[in-house]
Formats: sequence, C-alpha cells, structure tokens
Amino acid sequence: MLKAHSLKMKKGVYGILKARFLVNEDATRNWRFIVFLIFLAIVMIANEHKYDEKIYRIAELTNQVKELRSEFVDKRSELMKLKMESTVSEKMETRNIFPSSVPPKKIKVKKPTEKGFFQKLWQ
Repeated sequence: MLKAHSLKMKKGVYGILKARFLVNEDATRNWRFIVFLIFLAIVMIANEHKYDEKIYRIAELTNQVKELRSEFVDKRSELMKLKMESTVSEKMETRNIFPSSVPPKKIKVKKPTEKGFFQKLWQ
C-alpha cells in the first residue's frame, strides 16, 4: 500500500515537472486559472509600483514644503527689518528726504449726524 502511494506521488511529481496538467483533457480549466493568476500578479506588481511612486512623491513634496517654509520665515524677517522706521529713514536720507522734527498730529473728522424725519420737519 505504501509502495502504491509512493508510486502515485512519483507520477504526480513527474506529471507536474513535465507539465502534463497543461496538455491533458481538462487543460482549458487549468489554463484559465493560470492566466487569472498571471493577471492577478501583474495587477499586484503595478499596484506596488504606483504605491512606491506615491511614497516618493510625498517625500519630495514634504521636503519642498520644508524649504518653502524656511524661505517664508527668512523673507518675513527681512520684511520686518525693511519696515522699521530706522531702515526707512536711512534709505530716504540717500534721496535727501529727512524725517520731520515735528511729530505728526492726528486729525479727527466728525461725521455730521443726520437729522431725522421730525427734525427736518420742524426746521
């Protein structure tokens, strides 16, 4: 019995190695399954490539955001320096425009109150 089982197993292994399952009577069913497996493997490989591509793109964009953020901070500090009164007055002195010695005065404009209907009537 053990010998019969061993003989069947040898035939099975030899059949697989010689690819008999691809040429016997029900080979179309086997071929369909093999084509399906190949298609599935191709889809999985393509999916993995897309995933890797997105990971690299995310890393690239993250680095770009860091660079832009640092550039923004540099430009903002530069702008703050340029807006300072001392910097502006220095630049204006080269054009012979000097700061005023008299401090500015605030002008307040009062909005005239509109007269109501009855006030206009009694005028």
